Amino acid sequence: MKFSLVIPCYNEAKNIPLLLDRCKTLTESENIEVILVDNGSTDNTGEVLDRLLPSYRGCRSTRVEINQGYGYGIIAGLKAARGSLLGWTHADMQTDPQDVLSGLDLFEKHGEDIFVKGRRYGRPIMDVFFTVGMSMFETVLLMRPMWDINAQPTMFSRRFFESWESAPTDFSLDLYAYYEAQEQRIKVYRFPVAFGERAHGFSHWNINWAAKKKFIKRTIDFSFQLRKRAK
Repeated sequence: MKFSLVIPCYNEAKNIPLLLDRCKTLTESENIEVILVDNGSTDNTGEVLDRLLPSYRGCRSTRVEINQGYGYGIIAGLKAARGSLLGWTHADMQTDPQDVLSGLDLFEKHGEDIFVKGRRYGRPIMDVFFTVGMSMFETVLLMRPMWDINAQPTMFSRRFFESWESAPTDFSLDLYAYYEAQEQRIKVYRFPVAFGERAHGFSHWNINWAAKKKFIKRTIDFSFQLRKRAK
């Protein structure tokens, strides 16, 4: 089975050399490809990718000309993927791209028709409290166990991806995929992943409490849409 890992990159020029070095081990296997999505970056992300990618077998890129959201970039990468298994992770190096190897072990053991996510440890205590609060809210509202929704990587079959309808194009994509897997009664498996500091740059949503408030509002609004649709 071939696995395609999508990594959306928005203004991640400084992280890309480190990211590609970590992906190099992954693509030593002919059954793994890495797709870096230049998600409408306004820095020199595209130039860095053009310069470095020829040296990394199994890694390629696609570009979204105008940034239309985190989820939009991921979906663009998934559409360009060739694998029967698909997944995504972040470009900021807070989680290691090589974590997907542990996820692939679960597919080897249980078959392709499962849904796999990381489960973060080593995070700042305030971020943990925030995640626990959001997890409890989503679990009660959606009547499904929705824990550590934004943990990475997220991995699933192509069949599952092809079943999506009206997937969101913002940060709600993590919630959507996790919820849809449970709605379709797909077995969910989690495994622990270390969560560290960003190598370079800053989060585009976890900057301050004003940004978190905006993120919370968007997530809650989308959560009520999911509940309404389920009814």
